[in-house]
Amino acid sequence: MKAIAVDDESLALEIVNAHAAKVPFLELKGCFTDAFKALEYMQREEIDLIFLDIKMPDISGIEFFNSLSKKPLVIFTTAYSEHAVAGFELDAVDYLLKPFSLARFIKACNKAYELHNLRDQSIGRDHLYIKTGYEQVKVLYNDILFLEASGNYVTFVLSGKKILSRSTVAEVLGLLPAGKFIRVHRSYIVAIDKIDKVERHQVVIGKEEIPVSEAYAAELGKMLKR
Repeated sequence: MKAIAVDDESLALEIVNAHAAKVPFLELKGCFTDAFKALEYMQREEIDLIFLDIKMPDISGIEFFNSLSKKPLVIFTTAYSEHAVAGFELDAVDYLLKPFSLARFIKACNKAYELHNLRDQSIGRDHLYIKTGYEQVKVLYNDILFLEASGNYVTFVLSGKKILSRSTVAEVLGLLPAGKFIRVHRSYIVAIDKIDKVERHQVVIGKEEIPVSEAYAAELGKMLKR
């Protein structure tokens, strides 16, 4: 799994670099104190994961991540715990509060690796298997209208039925093919080609009105213009 680290503090990057060297499935390709140089690098190279500081002088980690058209997995690193909620709203794999231990770093990397593998497995398929209770139910991507999350559960809303699964939003996004589904709210993911109408603060799919929050409105607008 190819990764980079972005942080305006050199010492923080040294710690990430030292920890990353102990993770066998992780290849840290570069460390950047300048977010714009990191952006230039990402335009040239394929990256699977970013270790990203949130509070930086010229551009925040959240602004940086929102500017990316193709978003890799992200683990936010910061000394400020109040940023955690904003980080998770961007589908962060994890949130590391400085100073973090090697054990905590490895735990975050393992989560990223699992999600990375889920993404790879979904490429080229037209379906996924949803765990519901003790069963695995096959669902075609084309049958999914939208998904609604509540805590550690996600409801898959299909044409004519619903399936409840014990999953998180991040886990589900790892299973869905890129470019066909988009998160529009902290609790909702929609199938792009099933959207019938886009209004100011919501999208309409059939008779269902699904809220769109400000955090995701810009990304939705970009996706619909493609």
